[in-house]
Amino acid sequence: MAGMFYMFISVLDLFKIGIGPSSSHTMGPMVAANNFISLVHEHLLSAKSNADMSIRVTLKGSLAYTGKGHATDRAIALGLHGYTPNAVATEDLDSVFNRILKRKSISLSNDVTALFSPDCDIIFDQGKPLPAHPNGMIFELLSSMDTILLSETFFSIGGGFVKSLAEITQLVAPLDMRPSASCPYAFDSASSMLTMSTDSGLSIASMKRNNELGHISEPSLNKGLDAIWHSMQRCIEKGLTAQGILPGGLGIHRRANDLYLQLNDTNSSKLNNWLCTYAMAVNEENAAGHMVVTAPTNGAAGVIPSVLYYFMKHENGQAEQAREFLLTASAIGGLIKHLSSISGAEVGCQGEVGSAASMAAAGLCAVHGGTSAQIENAAEMALEHHLGMTCDPVNGLVQVPCIERNGFGAIKAHTAASLAMLENGEHFMPLDACIAAMKQTGEEMSHKYKETSLGGLAVSITEC
Repeated sequence: MAGMFYMFISVLDLFKIGIGPSSSHTMGPMVAANNFISLVHEHLLSAKSNADMSIRVTLKGSLAYTGKGHATDRAIALGLHGYTPNAVATEDLDSVFNRILKRKSISLSNDVTALFSPDCDIIFDQGKPLPAHPNGMIFELLSSMDTILLSETFFSIGGGFVKSLAEITQLVAPLDMRPSASCPYAFDSASSMLTMSTDSGLSIASMKRNNELGHISEPSLNKGLDAIWHSMQRCIEKGLTAQGILPGGLGIHRRANDLYLQLNDTNSSKLNNWLCTYAMAVNEENAAGHMVVTAPTNGAAGVIPSVLYYFMKHENGQAEQAREFLLTASAIGGLIKHLSSISGAEVGCQGEVGSAASMAAAGLCAVHGGTSAQIENAAEMALEHHLGMTCDPVNGLVQVPCIERNGFGAIKAHTAASLAMLENGEHFMPLDACIAAMKQTGEEMSHKYKETSLGGLAVSITEC
């Protein structure tokens, strides 16, 4: 209908190639810092340059509490120097960051620099968080007299998505507004998705593909989907061969390689062991700060790749089925993001691993030939059994309980898809109601259990 608007998020935005250990605390801040530098360049075009300028960044809320463990300071430094998550995914970040530390300044043009040292100019403010979102960042360009020349506030809203203060207060949901003419199947709930699927005779993946083609060519879409899958596959396979101790000071040993070797030696056919091993391989790579794909976040990056990798490797899945899996999963992920949140700092881990399990269950059900009703049922079951899950990373790191939790999320996803395929799709609790329950639970959950490391497992370890 003319004049109607809907909320749209692309599969290529929901799944993004970047770096660990966190989409909201690493990738998002890097993007925000990069955006701020762009604003500084615009400012310098219209204002007299000041050779004694400096940049200050203040982290609020969850970013202040767990930013050190999530390498938020390093990400901001990289972003201010022009780096983006996708561009540095294959870089030796330790070397790049060490070069940045030595500079003590940021080159803004040929003859203009701004003083900046991550150790001094990034402030972890553990006071009251900003009201719009728990992941707030205030960027300031200062004169030599500490006068604020330019200021912008950004929020990292989960999955590597970033909004400015103006953007986050204008939009109810953290998605782009697009005219409905560019999207023939503009579902904004699971209920409308099922209705449109029945009326059109199309699968959820087909509807999602048609929506994407209103904004991107089919060759570009397929290329993007294939790049996502290949990056997921590469991440798993790299994690399966890596050894050693993960950074951060907890002394956590990588386990995926040992588990993988044991499974191969015994020629194991135990589904749960394989799913856990693949998921842990991804999240150990994420914890090491290496390349991962947001799925839909870094903290939950192992669930979807694990389920898809098992299907492709052990069930002889085909390339077109990988695309179908990702399109279906993104349709569900978009609904969850639109109707609730995928941010651990906002709703706890139910919004991260819970959302990932729901998306994975839907994708697997789809490639197994499930109907739209069965897919919606699978997505609901997987999400339902993650409700109330807290985000309580020990020492602010994505290691305990995050790495194992992804494995269990993959198992729940696979179980939900299998159960849904045994039934006809009719069930009592609709996905929309489950998403609403997750949102309400997140709103009423204490901030101690929402990525602040102030409660749960994070404070249950007695230091010796």
